[in-house]
Amino acid sequence: MENRGVTRRKAKPIKKFTNRMSARLMFVFAIVLTLMSVLIVRIVKLNNTDGVRYEKRVLSQQTYTSSAVPFQRGSILDRNGTVLAYSEKVYNVILDVYYALSDEKYSEPTKKALTDSFKDITDKDIDTLYKNKASSRYSIIKKGISYEDMEKFKALTKKDENIQGVWFEVDYNRKYPYKTLACDVLGFTTSGNIGNWGIEQYYNDTLNGTNGVEFGYIDSDLKLERDVKPAVNGNTVVSTIDANVQKIVQKHIKSFNKEYGSANMGVIVMNPNNGEIIAMASNEEYDLNKPTDLTPFYTQEKIDKMSEKKKMNILNKIWRNYTISDSYEPGSTFKPFTIAAALEENVIKQNSTFYCDGGENVQGTYVKCSKQTGHGDISLTQAIMYSCNDALMHIGLKEGGNLFVDYQKFFGFGSKTGIDLPGEDSGILKSKDSLSKLDLAISSFGQTFTTTMVQMAAGFSSLVNGGYYYEPHVVKEVLNSSGGIVSTYDKKLIKLSVSNATSAFLKNALYQTVEEGSASGAKVPGYKIGGKTGTAQKLPRAAGKHLVSFLGCVPTDNPQAVIYVVIDDPQKVAIQSSHLATEKAGAILKDIMPLLEIYPTAQSKTGNKAANTKKANANTSGDVKQNTENQNNNTGTQKAGEEPSNGDEGNAWNYEENLDVLPVEGDTSGDNPSGDNTPENNANQGENPSGEGN
Repeated sequence: MENRGVTRRKAKPIKKFTNRMSARLMFVFAIVLTLMSVLIVRIVKLNNTDGVRYEKRVLSQQTYTSSAVPFQRGSILDRNGTVLAYSEKVYNVILDVYYALSDEKYSEPTKKALTDSFKDITDKDIDTLYKNKASSRYSIIKKGISYEDMEKFKALTKKDENIQGVWFEVDYNRKYPYKTLACDVLGFTTSGNIGNWGIEQYYNDTLNGTNGVEFGYIDSDLKLERDVKPAVNGNTVVSTIDANVQKIVQKHIKSFNKEYGSANMGVIVMNPNNGEIIAMASNEEYDLNKPTDLTPFYTQEKIDKMSEKKKMNILNKIWRNYTISDSYEPGSTFKPFTIAAALEENVIKQNSTFYCDGGENVQGTYVKCSKQTGHGDISLTQAIMYSCNDALMHIGLKEGGNLFVDYQKFFGFGSKTGIDLPGEDSGILKSKDSLSKLDLAISSFGQTFTTTMVQMAAGFSSLVNGGYYYEPHVVKEVLNSSGGIVSTYDKKLIKLSVSNATSAFLKNALYQTVEEGSASGAKVPGYKIGGKTGTAQKLPRAAGKHLVSFLGCVPTDNPQAVIYVVIDDPQKVAIQSSHLATEKAGAILKDIMPLLEIYPTAQSKTGNKAANTKKANANTSGDVKQNTENQNNNTGTQKAGEEPSNGDEGNAWNYEENLDVLPVEGDTSGDNPSGDNTPENNANQGENPSGEGN
C-alpha cells in the first residue's frame, strides 16, 4: 500500500572529529593544565613562605587570641652525660575571663575552683579580674605549676561542668640539679631564656629554640577553638667538664678557704692533648638556681643597707670566672717558657751550665736569687729544679728583648686564647720599646707582665705534649632534641710551639723538680708528676702579699692531664709560700687521677711523700723568712760585682724562689689590704660589671 502525503526528512551526515579538532582540544587542555599547575605551585609557595601572615590576615576578620608556645631550652651535660642544666616543663594557669562571665552559672564555680586549688590566689584577685578585665580572653592567673597540680584541677572540671574558661599553657623553668657545681663554667639564665656568663651565655643561640604559636578562634557557641603551630626546641650542649672531677676540685678549694682563706683561688684541670677543660673553678661558689642571692656571703642586715648598684657590682664579682677573666704576674711558673724559647733559638743547649753567685747587678739594681749565697755551678735542669733566678736572668739577657717578646706572643700571652666562654682577658705585656735590660732580666722569671690562668695552662700543655698548642675549649659536641649530633668540637691545633726535643727535656726537668727539687709537695706515690712552682709578690710590694701557684702535668712521660693551682693572697698563714699551692695540687691529683683513668706507673725516687713534703716546706719557709729579712736590710745602689749595702731604699731587689718584688706598670693583679674575704675584695681587676675582658 502506498503512503501518500508523507514527506521523509533526509538524515544529516555525522561530523567527524578531525585531527585538527583534537589538536585544538589538546592545546586548550594543556593551557588549562599549565595554568592550574602554576596556580598550585603559587599556592604552595605562598603557604610555605607567607602562610602564617595570610592566616593572621584571615583571622583578623574574626575574634581570636594568640599566644606563644615556648620552646624547651637545650640541656647542658658533662662529658659522661650527667645533666648539669635542664629546662623543667611547668604550666601556666590561664583564665578566659570573658567566657567565665558569659553565663552566670560559670563565674562562681570557676572562682571557687581556682582559689581552692591554688592557695596564693584569693577571691579578691578573681573579682578584680572579673571587674577590670571582663572582655579579656587571656589572663595569666599563676605561673609554673606542676603537672600534678594541673591534673588535680582538671579533675575538678570533670566533676563540675560549670567550671569554665580555665586552661593551661606549657612553660619551662631552668634548673641546675647540682646547684653550685661548675657555676663558673655553666653560667645561668634570666627571664626570656637569656644566658648570663659561662656556657649559657656563649652558646645561648645554640641552646635556644624557636617559639611556636597558638591561635584561638571563637566559634558560634563562644568557645575557644585552638590551632597550634609547635615550637622547635633548642639543642643540647655536651661539655668537656667531668662532673666528678669538678666536684673534687671545688671541694678542695672550699676546704682550703675554710682552713686558711684567700682573696681568690683558681684551679684548672686540662687535657693537654686536645685542649679540653676537664675542671675549672674559682673561689666564689653560688647557687645557679638562685644567682642573685647574697645571703651566703652577707648578713641580711648588710644586704638591706646596700644600694642596687653596689649589689650588682658584688654579684658581678661573684659571677666572674677568675681563671679566664683576671690577669696577674705568674712568677716562676713562667720559667719553662723562657727556657723553651732559648732552646728553640739555640741561645742555650740542653747541657748548658750556669754559675749562680746569689744574684745579678742589672743597670745598677742588684737582683737576688732564692739562694743568696748562690747555687754555684748548676745545669739547665737544676736551674729549673732549684728555681734559680740568676740562671734565668743569664738566659733572658742572652735571648734579648726582641726575641723574648716575640716568644711571649708566640706562646699565646698578651692575647685571648679563644676559649668558648665570655669575659676572657688578654693580660698585659711590655712592648719591645719599653722593655729595659732590667725589665728583661726580671721578666725571665715571670715579672713585669700579666697573664691569665687559661693562657698559662694552654701554653704549658704545648710545652709538655710535644709542642702542639691546642685551643682550650669547654664544649665537646652539640646534639639536637632527638639526640642526633649537630656538630662536634674536636681538638683545634693552633700552632707548633716547640720541638719534640725541647718538650722531652722540659718534661724530664719538671719531673726532677717534683721528685727532688722545689715542688716535692706535689708528689703522689706511684705517679710520675712534673711541675713548677711560683710565688709572685703583689702590688703594692710593701704590703707583703703574694700570689702562689703550681703548674704541672701527669704522667710526665706521656702527659694526660695538666693541673694549675693559683692561690691569691693566702691568709691565716705565717708565710705565703708556694708549698701551699703545691700541696693542694698534689692532694687534688691524688683524688682525681683514678677518675681520669690515670694509674700508677712508677715508684717515687725519694720514698715517703709526707716526710719529703715536710722537709721541703721547712726549707721553703726558712728561705722565705731569710730572704724577707734580707730584703728589709739590703738596700742601696750597687755596682757590678759588689754586695748590697744599706742606702737608698728601692735599688736592691730580693727574690725568693719566685718572690718577685719589682713594681710594674700596668699590673692588674690588684690588692686586698683589708683581708676581708668578701666578693668586694676578691676581684683582682677592680670593677668590671660586664664581665668582659680588658
